[in-house]
Amino acid sequence: MPKFSFLSLLTAASICLAPAPAAGSQTAAGMQDPAEVAAEVEAFLQGQASSYPGAAQISVETPRITNQAACDALQAFFPSGQRLRARITVGVRCMAPQAWTSYVQANLSIQGHYYVANRAIQAGDTLSLDDMSAREGDILRMARGVVFDPSQAIGYIAAQRIPVGGPIKSSALRNPDSIQRGQTVRTEARGTGFVATGEGQALQSGAPGAQIQIRSSSGQIVSGTVLNANTVQVFM
Repeated sequence: MPKFSFLSLLTAASICLAPAPAAGSQTAAGMQDPAEVAAEVEAFLQGQASSYPGAAQISVETPRITNQAACDALQAFFPSGQRLRARITVGVRCMAPQAWTSYVQANLSIQGHYYVANRAIQAGDTLSLDDMSAREGDILRMARGVVFDPSQAIGYIAAQRIPVGGPIKSSALRNPDSIQRGQTVRTEARGTGFVATGEGQALQSGAPGAQIQIRSSSGQIVSGTVLNANTVQVFM
């Protein structure tokens, strides 16, 4: 009968009693860790949300990583045409050493201030800070164009009626230096050593810097750049 030392028996017992690794407790060697992908998505969304005036709260769902190889250079991106919203999909591509792409779902909110009318604002009224009140909420759930910064509205002219408590939208305002369609404008043509002025009718509306078409007093249609509320610089 073979003889076993006490030390040999103790070693064998230790091996038998050692717990086996739990299934799924580790990422398989050489495979991508889903936690790294989730962290890349969260950092990407934090960066995108930083342009909004508010505090971002982000919840990233566990990425469905199966057999993707471990990546040395992850890059998050938005699928074409997508913008920040409450429920969002973010793409993550591996740049090296082996290319692959995965898509991750996330929930996002940005708590910040937006502005509403504290009186009935009529079309043609010029807005001041006294006409607005701040409200707090998830600005991603607001309609597009809602004013988040009062400087985007102060001094602007209401292009339509805004009811009491109604969110102030940039689409409901016009720049006081803008030109309105049908307005009579002064045209100004500049060339080397000369300036020619005239009069025409705006065929389009436009803020300073915008290009619009003008019908000159002779009936000719020309294009120009809006300089202010009364003047368009005509192209030569």
